[in-house]
Amino acid sequence: MTTVLIVDDQPMQRFGFRMLLESQDDMRVVGEAGNGSEAVRMTAELHPDVALMDIRMPGLDGIEATRRIVAAGDRTRVLILTTFDLDEYAYAGLRAGASGFLIKDALPEELLSGIRAVATGDAVVSPSLTRRLLDAYADHLPTRTGADTDAPARDPRLASLTEREREILTVIGQGWTNAEIAGRLHVAESTVKTHVGRILAKTGARDRVQAVILAYDTKLVSPE
Repeated sequence: MTTVLIVDDQPMQRFGFRMLLESQDDMRVVGEAGNGSEAVRMTAELHPDVALMDIRMPGLDGIEATRRIVAAGDRTRVLILTTFDLDEYAYAGLRAGASGFLIKDALPEELLSGIRAVATGDAVVSPSLTRRLLDAYADHLPTRTGADTDAPARDPRLASLTEREREILTVIGQGWTNAEIAGRLHVAESTVKTHVGRILAKTGARDRVQAVILAYDTKLVSPE
């Protein structure tokens, strides 16, 4: 049973989401929040599997709420709902720690499959789409110059990675799928999956999307 917290400042929107989710045998709505502050508080109290998070809300918005929920270390994963595709809100949501985002006019089955994917640890946003977002808003990324040019070698998040794991993290950051990595590196896809799992565990990345962001942050990958 996947438990969901609905976060949206529009009562009718919350009602619609609740009706859809509660029509599923494998989903249960554990609460509704009308703003980001309520979302943070209710997540800490209810520990839902997924927080279905709106962005534009009065007071604390969905981006900051996502950041606080992720920082708290709770098991809850955040699925951002945004009105616009490929905009700064989706970018900010992913960097805040969301496991993915969907457009509000997505089909019901897309929303349901997205919630199920996030609940099981998968990312709803593909690595290639994440890379497009990061490239589009690369001017928001911190720059390193001078003594910081060797930052990838010194970044503590990468210190425990083997040479092969660092290589795979780099191509994940470039948007490669497991099948593409297996084909180009001449290894089995199951081996790639094992490497990806170890990379996530060692770096503390919550999912593959966060691994792409990590590759950017540590300068293993540069914006195109």
